[in-house]
This record gives sequence, C-alpha cells and structure tokens, in this order.
Amino acid sequence: MTAKHITVRELSLWYGSFRALDNVTFDVENGEILALIGPSGCGKSTLIRCMNRMNDSPTTRIQGGLTVAGYDVPNPATDVLALRRDVGMVFQRPNPLPLSIRDNVLFGVRLHAPATPRDQQEALLQSAFEDVGLWDDVKDRLDDDAESLSLEGRQKLCIARLLPLKPKVLLMDEPCSALDPDGIGAVEDLMDTLRGRYTQVVVTHNMQQARRISDRCAFMLLGQLVELSDTDQLFTTPNDERTARYIEGRYG
Repeated sequence: MTAKHITVRELSLWYGSFRALDNVTFDVENGEILALIGPSGCGKSTLIRCMNRMNDSPTTRIQGGLTVAGYDVPNPATDVLALRRDVGMVFQRPNPLPLSIRDNVLFGVRLHAPATPRDQQEALLQSAFEDVGLWDDVKDRLDDDAESLSLEGRQKLCIARLLPLKPKVLLMDEPCSALDPDGIGAVEDLMDTLRGRYTQVVVTHNMQQARRISDRCAFMLLGQLVELSDTDQLFTTPNDERTARYIEGRYG
C-alpha cells in the first residue's frame, strides 16, 4: 500500500465564530500532486495553511485530526519550526528575502543546520537551482539581489529555497496567479519534474491547470470537501452534481 504523507480526519477550523472548514477528511499519498479547486472563500487556502500551522492565531480554533509528514499538526507540543522545515510553502506572489540570490537559497540551511560545511552548502545551492531550472540563469550572479530576477525567476527561487532542507511536502497556494503564460508553463513543468520526489498540494483557481498538473483533484465548497478523485475522472465523470456545475462554469 502506498504511504500516506498527509491524513486529514474530520478537520474543522473556526476563525472566531466563522467556520471555515467543516469536517474535512481525505488522504494524500507519498509523491502525488493533489490539486484543490473551488470558488473563492471555499476553504482551499485555509486547508493547506493548516498543514504547516500558518493559521495559528488567538482567534483560530481547530478540531479533528491532521498528520503531515509524520507530524501531529494540531498538537500544541508539535515543533512548529521543524514542521515548517519538512512542510514548505510557496505563496501566490513570490516573496524572496531582501538578500542575495545565494543567501535566499541558503537561508534555511544556515538556520536549521548552521554547521553545514561551506562546500556542502554550495553543492546544495547548485542542486536546488538545477532542480528548478535556474542554475544557468543565476550561476554567474549569485551575489545579486534576489529582486533582480524576473517574476517567474523569483517564484522558482522561492521553491528552490525550500529544497536544500529536503522537505517531504510542498504546499503551493496559487503559485502561478501572478505569472504570464510563459511563467505558468515553466512553473507547471517544474511541478511535474518534482512529481514523485515530493508530495505536492496545490491550490488553484485555474481548472485547466489543475487538470494538467494533478494526479488527483479535490473540489471544495463552503468549507466542505465535496469530492476527491483521480483528476481525469473528476473532470469527465464527477460523482456530485455540485462538482459538475462548478466545472461547467455554473458555480461562483
């Protein structure tokens, strides 16, 4: 049986009195790409932010079970720093640190493993950039400001920044929403390259993108998980009428 990298059991979350997630249950298998689709405000981003405790606040309450990469995520005793090392996240807009291209990618190594020898750091740096297809573009300007990169380059940099720590799960919240068509294609190609090596959960409003990149796809509505199945099945023969209406453009 394929290992489960993420297990979600009757997960609910409240922001104050507002219930943003309502008894969500599903699994994500090791190495797969799962896409989350649904109208704005349906709970997609809230759900993946639960997976590395990005929703923590005094007004947030969570109930149910959530295990990600071996971590009991809601447990107050969970080491959140270690969780975020193993469960990396990429946001809608690229958010490089105000540092050089080199220092952006090595930031996590220096934080979590400061004794790593310099030559090993450089090897990790090159490997990360090769994995995201940026090495040839940046190898001669590693000391330049990260903001000097194109928008596509900055998003790839943000993904590269996660890789030296060898994360088990990558969470991507609308990673292509700020990119032009060429940039979207490049990031989608990157996701495909990382398939099988990392478990990826991707939030997207672009249904064609979900269909292109994911192994399985989940449709969410009003904080509930309506349907989850193999991507081809969900888009061609959905089991729930609400899924069919959304895919056909008759919802939100």
